Order: sequence, then structure tokens, then C-alpha cells
Amino acid sequence: MSGNHQTLALLLFSAFVVVTLAITTWVSRNRHGSAEEFYAGGRLFSPMENGFAISGDYMSAASFLGVTGLIALFGYDGLLYVVGFLVAWLVVLFLVAELVRNCGRFTLADVVASRMSERPVRIAAGTSSVTVSVLYLVAQMVGAGSLVALLLGGTSEAARNWTVIGVGALMVIYVSMGGMRATTWIQIVKAVLLMGGAIALTVLVLVRFHGDFNQLLRSAADRSGHGDAFLAPGLRYGGDWTARFDFISLGLALVLGTAGLPHILSRFYTVPTARAARRSVVWAIGLIGSFYLMTFVLGFGAAAIVGPEAVRGSNAAGNTAVPLLALDLGGGANSTGGTVLFAIVAAIAFATILAVVAGITLASSASVAHDLYASLRRRRAKPRSEVAVARTAAVGIGVVAIALGLLARDLNVAFLVGLAFAVAASANLPVLLYSLFWRGFTTRGAVWAVYGGLVPALALVLLSPVVSGSPESLFPSADFQYFPLQNPGLVSIPLGFLAGWLGTVTSAEPPDEAKYAETEVRSLTGAGAV
Repeated sequence: MSGNHQTLALLLFSAFVVVTLAITTWVSRNRHGSAEEFYAGGRLFSPMENGFAISGDYMSAASFLGVTGLIALFGYDGLLYVVGFLVAWLVVLFLVAELVRNCGRFTLADVVASRMSERPVRIAAGTSSVTVSVLYLVAQMVGAGSLVALLLGGTSEAARNWTVIGVGALMVIYVSMGGMRATTWIQIVKAVLLMGGAIALTVLVLVRFHGDFNQLLRSAADRSGHGDAFLAPGLRYGGDWTARFDFISLGLALVLGTAGLPHILSRFYTVPTARAARRSVVWAIGLIGSFYLMTFVLGFGAAAIVGPEAVRGSNAAGNTAVPLLALDLGGGANSTGGTVLFAIVAAIAFATILAVVAGITLASSASVAHDLYASLRRRRAKPRSEVAVARTAAVGIGVVAIALGLLARDLNVAFLVGLAFAVAASANLPVLLYSLFWRGFTTRGAVWAVYGGLVPALALVLLSPVVSGSPESLFPSADFQYFPLQNPGLVSIPLGFLAGWLGTVTSAEPPDEAKYAETEVRSLTGAGAV
């Protein structure tokens, strides 16, 4: 892009940062510093507001950048992510939302610790939540690096590295200054912007093909170089049995992982009642479902209009497909319309990343302060000191996420999120479901369920093609690949459930029937809920 167009793009790109920092500053002046205010925004949000915030939290860089890029590169197989991301919300709606709101206070560990020995359960659940959050953050950092490097007119390593560092710094500011209330409003603004941008691009793509979706698909297939295979299963996940098992593993991780994501679970505590939590999920499903329908058009539109080769040439993982599509729809690289549309879409994508990283950082810092710090101290931490620890933890988590984001900068964003989902489904979901529905569940079972899913999931990722053994790996020159699947969910999720069962049946501690009865009544009726 020319200098003038690049300046225009950067101005539009900077506007969202200014607005969100203003929101954060305003909220920070009106807070009273309590744990409930910092972690849950005072539980004052309506179901509609929380539904928009949940959708803003969930529609991450993986959705807007990664999934559309995968559709543009692999056609039908890219759609599999869309199906998994959306179907997962049925699990959240029917099994998790109301019960978690009634049983917990701020974090996943609150739900489990309500009927178990508190310290070991909080340490296990807190460790798992921080691990999942950091993996999810890495994906957002990678998306930010790809996006802003393209916006700045180059893909140099220095530009991408400084972008990742800048995003990390901003997310620490949002969380440490504004807490949940600022984070929620940033997510609401971002959800509105993202839906507006997606609708505009979808309309422009359909206008380009005169409203004929079949023509769009045919054009995408013709330009892909794969012909009809582009519109059929198997281009990415059908080559051999390993690829097919990888697809099953990915599907399990996506469908089951959402219910174990700490930043999603924490959103249910920002509304006053369980009924409001359920209505929030209904709002979120409507918004998220509409958005994912539009990613069909955007992904195939990028394949048909930009072409997979151009997408891959800009970013090997396909993370820049949507901004390139916007540039073409607006009139091309050297046109004012193309630059303006490109800059708007890039700013929306960057807003997406900032809002999501703020939510994830808040959830993980809450786990550090409310679960790990409070459990490792001999005396109960005061709420204000706990909030101070959470703010400090946000800085540490930001530093770790920046470092890992720089390391994983060449991987697809949606793929990285799939790994986070796998760890969440392996470690968090078994202990959550067992705690809510199994009368005989014990403390040992809870601890074993978390570590029995978390450790194998991380170990299998380290031994997979993601880390070594192929040109696309994090360490392409090394080879310690002993596990053939890229996503560990097929093995690690059953291991998490198995470990929870085994720990319970071998435990000498008898299950506390009275506490289970109390948890059951509380989860179903809301009696005694915070």
C-alpha cells in the first residue's frame, strides 16, 4: 500500500485502541476494588449484554481469521471447525450454564471445591485453567502478529514481534485497570463491530456473484486447483487413517472443550441469576450461529476472489484471508476503497483479538489469585490483596503468552485454539461433570481427573507433529515425534474421565453425601447461590 493509504489504515486501526482505553480508564475511576467487582463486574449485566459479551469472547481470532483461512485453503474440511465451534454451545446450554452459575462464585474451582477438600482441588483446577488460558492466548497473539504485519505493509519478523509485544501490553492494561466490567464492555463493542463487518463483507461477496451461492462454490473450486475435491471431505483430514483419526480427535476437542474454557465459564458469574445465565447463552448461540454462517461465504469468497495461492503467499497458515478479501472487494491494493475496507476489517480483527485476550487474561489471573494464591497461603487472603495479586498475575501471564506467541508465529490460529480446546476438554470438563452429576465423586477423583487429562494432553502435544518432525513444526530441524495425531483429544479426553473414575474408586475417603445433596439442590434451584 502507498504511504497515504497506509496512514489511513493505521488511523482507523488506532481508533479502537483509543476507545477501549477510554472505556477502561472510565471504569477504573468508578470501581470500588472488591473481588466481586474485579472478577464478576458486580454481577450487574443483563442477559442480552452478557450474551453479546460471551459471543465477543468466543468469536476470537480463530473464528474470524483462522477458520476463514482454513476454508479458503482446504474448502469443505475447513468447515469442520465451524461445526465443532457451534455444536459445542449445546453442551454449554444444557449441561453447564445454569449449574455453574448456581454452584460457583468466580472460577471453575469454586464449583468443584464446594463438595471436596478445598486446597488440593483449587490447586489442580487453578493450574489447569491457567494452562488452557495461556494456550488460548498464544493463538490470539499469533493472529495479531499476522494481521498487523500485513497492515503495516510487510511481513518482517520485527514487525510481527513488536505487534505481539504490543498486544500483550494492552491486554495487561485492560485487565489490571478495568477488571471484568471494562473487559465486558470491550467485548460488547467488539461483538457489534465484528457482526457489522462480517455482514458487510458477506453482502459484498454475494453481490460479486449476483447472489448465486452455487456460482461462488464453483468459482472457489475452480481457483483452488483441487476441483471438486475442494467441496468434498478429505482434502485436509482424509488422506489416510491418521488424518481421519486426527479429525475425530479435533471434533471431540471442539465440541467438548467449550464447556471447560475458563474465560467462558467466568462469564456466567457476571449476571445476577442462573436464569439470566441461560438466557445469556441463548443470545450468544444466536449471534455466534449467525456469524459462523457468514464464515462459509467469507472463506469460499476468499478462495474464489483472492485465490488460495495468494492467501498462502501472504501467510502460510491462511490467517490473512479475510483482510485480503476486503482489500479486493474494496477495489484492490492501490484504491482508496480497498484500503479503507481493508483497514476497517483489520481494525475489527484487532478489536477481536484485544477483547478476547482481555477476557482470557482476566480468567487466568483470577485462577492464580482466587485459587492458587489463596490455597497456597496458610491464612485466607483478604479480597483486596487477592485482587492485587490478580493484577500482578495478569502481567506474568502476559509475558508468558508473548514469549510463546513469538515462538508459534507460523501456525494457524484456529489450529492453535483446537489445542487449547483439547486441553480444556481433557482436564476441566471431566472434573466439572463428575462434580455436578456423580454422587460418589471424591477429592482424589477430582485431582486425578484434572491431572489425568492435563498431563497426557500436554505430553502428547509435545510428542506430536505440531512441535517436531515436519517442516511446519515449531522446531522443524528436530524430530522427537512419537504421537502421530496433531490434536491429542481422542486419547487425552477419555484419559481424563478414566483418571477421575479410577481416583474415586480407589479413594479411602468416603464421598460426602450431605455436601452432594447440598450441591444438587443449589445447582438445580439456585438456593444459596451467590
